[in-house]
Amino acid sequence: MRKNSFEEYLKNLDEIIEKLESGNLSLDESIKEYEQAMKNIKSASKLLNEAEGKLFKVLEKNGEIDIEEI
Repeated sequence: MRKNSFEEYLKNLDEIIEKLESGNLSLDESIKEYEQAMKNIKSASKLLNEAEGKLFKVLEKNGEIDIEEI
């Protein structure tokens, strides 16, 4: 199974927001969309944390880490 990119998660979130804002969904459909949005947020957040960890490793390796600048 292919892992979505951060950008794909954001695009999907935008689509869900549009659906929810349209007012055309039933309560059950809205709840399902909301659940999917929360899963996407969790996955996107995980990708951001992983990227941040990689950035810190690169900066530490090069002796250039300054937390205040990041």
